[in-house]
Formats: sequence, structure tokens, C-alpha cells
Amino acid sequence: MANVDINVKHVTRVEGHGNIRVKASDGTIEKVEWQVPEAPRFFEAMVKGKSYEDIQTIVSRICGICSVTHSLAAIKGVEDALGITVSPQTDKLRILMHYAEQIESHVLHVGYLVAPDLLGQKSVVPLVASHPDVVKTIITAHKTGNDGMELIGGRMTHPVTVKPGGFSKLPTNQELLGYKKQLEATIPLLSTIADVVLSLAGKLPAFDRPTEYISLTMPEYYTFYHGKIKSTDIDELTDIHQFESVANEYVSPQSTAKWCKWHRESFAVGALARFNNNAEQLLPLAKSVAEKFGLKKGNCNPYFNNVAQVVEAVQVVEHSLQLIDDLLTAGIKPEKPVSKPKAGEGVGCVEAPRGILYHRYAFDDDGKCIKANICIPTGQNHGNIQKDFEAFVPQIIDRPQEEITLLLEMLVRSYDPCISCSTHFLNVEFV
Repeated sequence: MANVDINVKHVTRVEGHGNIRVKASDGTIEKVEWQVPEAPRFFEAMVKGKSYEDIQTIVSRICGICSVTHSLAAIKGVEDALGITVSPQTDKLRILMHYAEQIESHVLHVGYLVAPDLLGQKSVVPLVASHPDVVKTIITAHKTGNDGMELIGGRMTHPVTVKPGGFSKLPTNQELLGYKKQLEATIPLLSTIADVVLSLAGKLPAFDRPTEYISLTMPEYYTFYHGKIKSTDIDELTDIHQFESVANEYVSPQSTAKWCKWHRESFAVGALARFNNNAEQLLPLAKSVAEKFGLKKGNCNPYFNNVAQVVEAVQVVEHSLQLIDDLLTAGIKPEKPVSKPKAGEGVGCVEAPRGILYHRYAFDDDGKCIKANICIPTGQNHGNIQKDFEAFVPQIIDRPQEEITLLLEMLVRSYDPCISCSTHFLNVEFV
């Protein structure tokens, strides 16, 4: 019978620090834990007393990978609190910038962080020699996302043009036309990446666990930016202003990040959650990629989150081209962001590459922040990683310890976790 003692500090090729602890004696499992030892970040406290005009600039620093997503969730929360409605042009440009980050993040994760596992390497570096064309393809597709964020946000990381009511600087029609050509050239690159992942898909472990999946949804299209909260467990939709009733954050003794649960002991957010809630709304090219992998609604294999990321990368490129056509048809028109301080409270909700993200802010009469609450996708996924561990470890406990370790590391990486982003301020009451 197996004796296993796994103590991984820390899992590599993820953002932040997470540990894997598994101990078994004579085949009897004694401990299975996903541990989060990161220090809290205190961003909710950091924005208190700050002007509504500065909130998105500050909180974009929560993450270098999802800085656009955090900026957009924040600006939507600010505008909701202040009663600001943006123009259709601003809305489309923000979605286009958001899609650029989805491209950048999904390609980065699948290409740089997941591919080495499927190709038997410790990092992407050896792949430069063994698979140079694939690496070049990944780099070029990744650059498309970065270029889109720079075009609309002013720079690749931590956008500077996003302001309450609009943008401080708009792209020109000519710049959008150039980006459209770049997106069109990215479609065959993503097709190549999909083919490479498909050729290695047999290395994805066959593990399924019934799971509740939560994401945004709306009837018009496959959404990352607008809509209501949907769970695969119920038919009713939940307004984003009630997100605390969905997240139900609680403290876990093995984690400095709060965990979440709704209808079950845990739930999952991210690409697979969005797919399971909205797959019928995929555009033609994205739908064909999903069909190529045999990915269907109801998939409960967490490793297939990476396949869903490939599908989504194609989806956002397709929709980006439609948005650019709309913007060019109307022509980019000069707009000056208009806003003024007032007391109010609002919520902004968008889909980060890693899953649904919530920002809540309240302001006084002078537009100074008096309350903030941020609920990060990875925080919502921590409990689900733990439950996956508990279900999967008994299935593989008789395998060599090195293989068990790799499979569990791959399971963590499949969630594309942003661990340090998820560790936020905890209110502790001593009684």
C-alpha cells in the first residue's frame, strides 16, 4: 500500500504562492490540503478616503495580468454609484480593450504555463529549442492582446486612459483599422495553438467531479462585461448588486484568502464556467474549435478549463472584429468624460480571464470612498480546488509520488490562479 508525503512549497507557473500537502500511510489518506500562505493585500482599505476619480488607477495594481479587468470593474462600480451612463462608443471600446486582455491572458496561460506540462518540460524555456515555431506563434498571438490594451488603455499594463464617464484619449479610426488587421492575422495563429493543444489533449487527466459553475450571462451574446450572475445549479439569475449572496465568503484555516460557496460546498468560475453557462452563444469559429475538442456544456473536468480558454481566445477575436466594424462604421467621435462627485454606492462586475470579478464602492458627498469590497475569481476557486483534491487524490494515491505531485500541480494550474490577488483584507472579530 502507498506511503505518500507531498509538501510542495510553492506551486510553480502560477501567480502567487500556493502549497500542496498530501500525506498517506499504507494507502490511508491522512491529509489533503490546498494551502494559500500569501499575505493579505489590503486594497479595500487602501482606497478609503480616495477620490472616485482615482479608484480605478489604484485597484488596477491588484494584478499585473488582469489590470484592465480590475480597472473596468472599478470604473463600472464608480459610475454605478455616481449615476453615470457612458456612450455606446465608450462601452464598445472598453469591451474591445477587455477582450485584448482576455487574448493576452489566455494565450499566456495556455502557451507559457500549461504547454510545458503537456510536453513534459519544467518551463517554456526548453520549448524554444524543441518547438520554436509553436513558441513564435504563441509570442505573436500574445502580442496582439498587449497591443490592443496599449492602443485603447494607453499602455499594456495598468491602463491610464480609463476615466469616469469615458476615456481621456481615444484611438483613431486608422489605429482601429490597423488593430483589425492584426486581429485577422491572429485567427490562424490561434488555430495553430488549438491544433497543438488538441494533439496533446490525451495528456489531460480524465477526471470529472460534479461542480457548480458561476459566470455572467446575458441573452444577446457570450458576455464577459455585462449581464447577470448565472449558476449551472439553478434557473434564476442574480443581479450583480447582490453578489455577496452568491460569493458567501468565509475564512478557511489553511488559507489567508477567503473561500466561497453557494449551493454546494464550493463552486468554480473561469473559462469553463462561462462555457458551461453560455456555450450556445459562441460565434462560428469558436464553436468549431469547441467541437474539434469535443467540448460540450456540462463538462466537469477542471483540466478542460484550459481547452475552454483556447475556445474563448477565438471567441473574443471574432467579437472584437465585429466591434471594430461597428465603431468604424459610426466613426470615432470626440468625447469628453463628464462626471461630478456625489454620495452613492455601486457595483461593477466583469469576467476576468480567471472568472467573475466583483467590485463594490460607496462614496460620500465629496466623492471620497467610504467603503470598498472586492471579490476576486481565484478566491472563489480556492474551495473548489480543495474539493477537487479531495475527490482526485483517492483515485491516484497508488501511483508514484512524483506522478501524483505533477497531476495535482497541473490541477492547480488548470484554474489559472492569481493567488496573491485573492488575498484581501479579513475582518476578524475577537470574542
